[in-house]
Amino acid sequence: MTYAVRPRMRNPRPPRAGSRLRAVAVAVSTAVVLSACQGAFDLPLPGGAKGDGPSMTIRADFADVLDLVPKSAVKIDEVAVGQVERIELNGWTARVTLSVPKSSKLPDNAVAELKQSSLLGEKYIALSPPTGGRATGTLSEGDLIPIERTNRNPEVEEVLSAMSLLLNGGGVGQLAVIERELNNALRGNTDEIKHLIGELNTFVGGLEDQKAEIVRAIDMVDRLAARLAAQKDLIAQTLEEIPKGLKILADQRVQLTQMLQALSRLGAVGTKVIQGSKADLLANLKALGPVLSQLNKAGDALPKSLELLLTYPFPDAALGAIKGDYTNLSVTADLDLSELKILDGGTGPTIPTIPGVPLPPVPKPTVPIPVPTVPIPVPKPTVPTVPKPTTNPLCPPLCGSSAPGDRSWTSLYGGDAA
Repeated sequence: MTYAVRPRMRNPRPPRAGSRLRAVAVAVSTAVVLSACQGAFDLPLPGGAKGDGPSMTIRADFADVLDLVPKSAVKIDEVAVGQVERIELNGWTARVTLSVPKSSKLPDNAVAELKQSSLLGEKYIALSPPTGGRATGTLSEGDLIPIERTNRNPEVEEVLSAMSLLLNGGGVGQLAVIERELNNALRGNTDEIKHLIGELNTFVGGLEDQKAEIVRAIDMVDRLAARLAAQKDLIAQTLEEIPKGLKILADQRVQLTQMLQALSRLGAVGTKVIQGSKADLLANLKALGPVLSQLNKAGDALPKSLELLLTYPFPDAALGAIKGDYTNLSVTADLDLSELKILDGGTGPTIPTIPGVPLPPVPKPTVPIPVPTVPIPVPKPTVPTVPKPTTNPLCPPLCGSSAPGDRSWTSLYGGDAA
């Protein structure tokens, strides 16, 4: 048997010093690079949308950002306009720093939502105005979108997990029981079910026709609730005072019972009195009928005649001529001396005598005095003119011969007034 033996090398060649220095330099460089990097997020990554024009930085707090990474897209109306700059921990929430153009014109109360581009696509941040409220203000540099206005879509894993829970340990098995019981309840009751559906249709139609009234009733209930809420303190005070009032009523229960019994006796006596005097009352009412009829016929004449009681003996129209505590009266007297029979020896008017005092004798003229047939003009005294009313203020009751009016009042003063 033949063996091949490799000869041993004697005095091998030592390595050169330059190769050792290169190895040390590479190790130091690697250590420096690794010590400066705190994670994969610190490494510069390619990609990410960049908007045109100047940009601004805003922040948003999320309860969970899942696998969102920096340089992810920021979209407005499904259009990429910016990118995620930084993701950091803020207490128990994740704070995401976003870079968007200043020309985006987002409202100050904008909402941020973490979405996914497809079923297995990348994550991105969607910014939009609020859907359930009014947009106010403008989002500016350094603004923060709080966690109350951020949300995220459910993950595929979460949907599959919920579906698995429903199919395995959920209520799918109970659906069969529900279906079986419904079949048992509806079997043989087709006519009744049809009638019930018809009645439900009629009921729903009636509700639809009265929709305006139902809405109005709901509005009135809302107003009532608002008023009750405004008077909450007063209602509470009233409820606190009710027990005191009930206690007073309980303490006076005996007196209240006696009062009700007395009212019962009074009612019985009143019933007997009314039944006993019913015939007389009906007769009195029947006799009062003609009086009321005549008063009704009098009409406005009765109230007008009663007006004189307040201003007797002057009518109500005389008050317009009285200025203060005096009144002006203009009287024109037309006397005919031929009517005075005392001048021709005839009997004149009877002169009243005073008891116990004799009257002096009056000598009669021996020569008859001719009585002129021409009326003697009597000069009238100059009296300041006073505006005369269009109607005689003293008529009634005093009416002259030249003034029209009711002369029935002159009988109160002994005859017609001249």
